[in-house]
Amino acid sequence: MILVRRSSLVEQRIGNTVKIQVENLTLSFGGVKALTEVSLDIRENEILAIIGPNGAGKTCLLNCLNGFYKPQIGDIYYKGQRITRIRPDKAAKLGLARTFQNIELYTGLSTLENIMAARHVLMKQNVLSSALYFGWAHKEEIEHRKTVEDIIDFLEIEPIRKKVVGVLPYGMRKRVELGRALALEPEVLLLDEPMAGMNLEEKEDIARFIIDIFEGQGTTYPEAPVLRDGINCIVLVEHDMGVVMDIADRIIVLDFGRKIAEGTPDEIRNNPDVIAAYLGEER
Repeated sequence: MILVRRSSLVEQRIGNTVKIQVENLTLSFGGVKALTEVSLDIRENEILAIIGPNGAGKTCLLNCLNGFYKPQIGDIYYKGQRITRIRPDKAAKLGLARTFQNIELYTGLSTLENIMAARHVLMKQNVLSSALYFGWAHKEEIEHRKTVEDIIDFLEIEPIRKKVVGVLPYGMRKRVELGRALALEPEVLLLDEPMAGMNLEEKEDIARFIIDIFEGQGTTYPEAPVLRDGINCIVLVEHDMGVVMDIADRIIVLDFGRKIAEGTPDEIRNNPDVIAAYLGEER
């Protein structure tokens, strides 16, 4: 896979603010440890990739970050606030959004309705005023719908905006799920294998979207802050090493639930522990 690698952000990373701090995180299912004493920082102004062999604990880590799993030991801090066992809906309201390895969409609803559904956490009107659909409730929905339409345009899914998600091709459903995460206007975007099962062309499209989301679109979408300003903190779980090496600023490697390496793409590429984890060689 060939991508145009974006400019290095090493200079920007100096003095970067830590957005999420993970301390000694341990997660067990019965007698099986999915994560063991994992500590890491997730910073602003970077795309952080989390890689590792199957079963390394990558998805478990994301599930802990946004509240789907409750770790037995350790703590998670978001902008200094402890969120170790936060509810997923509370995490979304704080500014953490994610996509899933296995697509989690409302299959009976349209593309537009799926993305619009994510805006409910940002709506200020109560149930009664929304049900009457009058006055401020009407005005608010129009404003939210404008943002949703901008997201649809950005992701180039206008032809499927009214189609039921359940009948869409796999690659298109992945885009819709990305659109739903963007609709939350998050400060941190967690992407769990957004390119899994895709062909080369589809992977290139998603990689381009991720870079564009990170860098922001400026005046192209002036009424949609999430697109205009971008999301300057993205966590990417991905198996395609070509993509990871092209777009990530920093990489963390997990193996059997433990962090075994952390560094730049060049450092990780030549790390003997990482090579051993992927190739099964003795360290």
